[in-house]
Amino acid sequence: MDLFEKCRKFTEPAQVREMGIYPYFHALESRQDVEVIMEGKRRIMLGSNNYLGLTTCPEVIEAGIRAYEQYGSGCSGSRFLNGTLQLHLELEAELADFLRKPGVVTFSTGFQSNLGIISSVAGHGDVILCDRENHASIYDGCRLSFAKMHRYRHNDMNELERLLRNVPESAGCLIVTDGVFSMGGDICNLPEIVRLAKKYGARVMVDDAHALGVIGEGGRGTASHFGLEDEVDIYMGTFSKSLASLGGYMATTEEVADYVRHTSRPFIFSASIPPASAAAALTALRQLRKHPELVDRLAALSTYARDGFRKRGVTIRESIADVPTPVVPLYTYEKIRTLTLAKKLYDEGVYVNSSLPPATAPNECLLRTSYMATHTEALLDEAMDIIARVLAENP
Repeated sequence: MDLFEKCRKFTEPAQVREMGIYPYFHALESRQDVEVIMEGKRRIMLGSNNYLGLTTCPEVIEAGIRAYEQYGSGCSGSRFLNGTLQLHLELEAELADFLRKPGVVTFSTGFQSNLGIISSVAGHGDVILCDRENHASIYDGCRLSFAKMHRYRHNDMNELERLLRNVPESAGCLIVTDGVFSMGGDICNLPEIVRLAKKYGARVMVDDAHALGVIGEGGRGTASHFGLEDEVDIYMGTFSKSLASLGGYMATTEEVADYVRHTSRPFIFSASIPPASAAAALTALRQLRKHPELVDRLAALSTYARDGFRKRGVTIRESIADVPTPVVPLYTYEKIRTLTLAKKLYDEGVYVNSSLPPATAPNECLLRTSYMATHTEALLDEAMDIIARVLAENP
């Protein structure tokens, strides 16, 4: 059989293009902001992870320009060898101070961070327990680790405990969960996860990609939100969301960090974060520390959006946390309906993300809306009016 036979049989994208509802690769012609020019037309951006709006912050942009001028365009090597800049060390030191963890390792992307962390700390003979709605990079990190992975139903602590009971005493055990779940926008039950981990001798890793800058004291993330900073063994996060750049990190003990630096293949064999990206992330972090009111503004706008949808009769998934997150899913369930609605909204001037399997479970497709601290209430009202009308016209 020809290896490429699967490619010839992969016709779904072509079919969706023929229907005129293909949702991917729309080209931006402006900055990532609350309003963008996309394919020649103004669109209200409700599909970005730029939660604090710092991609257009003058200080962040200027830092990137200065880094280009000082360090050039790239490092041409891994952190392990010739690719460590003083910028990387400063970024790690300031992250360690902000997150109150002594050991920080930065990776070239957020996806690579989960690959590099999980595949390093877990291995043959170990067990990983994984929430079913965790990000794809967590699943791939589990596969790369060669540890035995078991999934538990989303935020189902009874099933998690059942799995913990069955972990062999000879196995190391890691519980991995998103902090803020990227599709549903809900928050993990970290207090119960920590309690069970202590009871059964497991370690806890929290993916804070969608929590840094969003929840917790000054935007410090999920563990801070619950007052459990000393109880989580590993934080993972990314620079491509609240910190308006590219890259990722692990925050943990110095002992674990040093182990990962010397054993993680995705870390050792990847080029380091480019100078401009490192400088932008560092400056964005400083902006977050200097302006914690951005986190409060984001929470207020997230509440405004949730209330606005309810007032307009639009069904949303209710947040189980006392702090609303800026991810608000509108469940559309069926794939073609989801793509059709996303296209109608796009044509009406609102960009939202079509979330389909494998990003969601089958028959749980959704339109993922997300918000920035730099949105205005007037802009959100305009977008929500359009969304409510389109949904009502296409039941």
